[in-house]
Amino acid sequence: MQQDLSSSRFISTLTKNTVALILAGGKGSRLKDLTNWRAKPAVPFGGKFRIIDFPLSNCMNSGVRRIGVITQYKSHSLMQHIHRGWGFLRGEFNEFVEILPAQQRLQEEWYKGTADAVFQNLDILRQTNAAFVLVLAGDHIYKMDYGQMLAAHVRNNADMTIACVNVPLNEAKEFGVVRVDEQDRIVDFKEKPESPDPIPGNPDQAFASMGIYVFNASFLYEQLIRDADAPRSAHDFGRDIIPYMIKKYRVYAHRFTESCVGASNGNYYWRDVGTVDAYWEANMELTKVVPELNLYDSQWPIWTYQEQLPPAKFVFDNEERCGRATDSLVSGGCIISGAKISNSVLFSDVRINSYSTIEGAVLLPKVDIGRYVTLNRVVIDKGTRIPDGMEIGVDIEQDKKRFYVTDTGITLVTPDMLGQSLHQAR
Repeated sequence: MQQDLSSSRFISTLTKNTVALILAGGKGSRLKDLTNWRAKPAVPFGGKFRIIDFPLSNCMNSGVRRIGVITQYKSHSLMQHIHRGWGFLRGEFNEFVEILPAQQRLQEEWYKGTADAVFQNLDILRQTNAAFVLVLAGDHIYKMDYGQMLAAHVRNNADMTIACVNVPLNEAKEFGVVRVDEQDRIVDFKEKPESPDPIPGNPDQAFASMGIYVFNASFLYEQLIRDADAPRSAHDFGRDIIPYMIKKYRVYAHRFTESCVGASNGNYYWRDVGTVDAYWEANMELTKVVPELNLYDSQWPIWTYQEQLPPAKFVFDNEERCGRATDSLVSGGCIISGAKISNSVLFSDVRINSYSTIEGAVLLPKVDIGRYVTLNRVVIDKGTRIPDGMEIGVDIEQDKKRFYVTDTGITLVTPDMLGQSLHQAR
């Protein structure tokens, strides 16, 4: 009797036989000073989360509960967060979230590329006896049911499956661009091309890799060993593994629209918050009355570690000194003391003092704003103390002398820029 490849029982069998590897070792240099002291996946997002929480939560909600997080660059705060927030799985049930730092297990070198990062953990992977390996980027914001992608992989009798999404053509040079046939089998792949090919019939869009891959485990191991022995390889999935494979093996695209969670009216949510502008915009989207990313979804929750903090507090209620926040996210431990907040995201333990006006601000944990401060279209890094009377986002030319300002006028401020203590932005 033929098995129903769309049944929940079949998909749960696939997820139980899958091990996920989250590539979380990237520096994220396009986020500028936000990643001076932390890896990009450890950057806070959305008031109380970190970027790494999204792929981890997708794994949990999809039923993939054997997860390795591959780290390398300035990973202390990332590892600390995972230990504190993701240590609830039970090893006796063969469930785990393990950190896989660069250990020079197979050779006396650090990770040289994304494929090499997986290759250097090959002995650990083999011990899992998994049938499938799910490789994930650790630095994107989205909700996705990986079980649906695994089922499509099996239906297509694929060796490898790549999750793909439509992106604006003018942004596609930052991605791997895919071309497929009528069955969505990949026939061409170009990593970060200078002149991306548009989707046929849709000249303003390109079909791009999301950096999410499913492999048959034994097949992946063979390819990693072959690539490791190739002297001219950069040992990278996008630059080496995928271009080699599509010429010889069954490599398919999986459309994100088929497995995204919480999509409405045909829309889907996936953000690469790899620049200061994109990071600020993605946080600002959350302040809308009905944001595209639903953080209040009990059916597909985003899990995280959070400190035990008191509720947010708003004090003083007179005409000139009123503590209030509108169209904003305000996290636990915050105290708004006679200040006006609008269209902003306040992370935990933020203090804003009297007569200050904050608009379009992303304030990371433990930021302290003095009196008579004006902030407009800013990102303030963790632990920064803004002195009384300072104005940021008012005179862009003055801001450029002290801070990092993007081409669109978003100002990034860190403790170092104000001569405050180093190593506070964990």
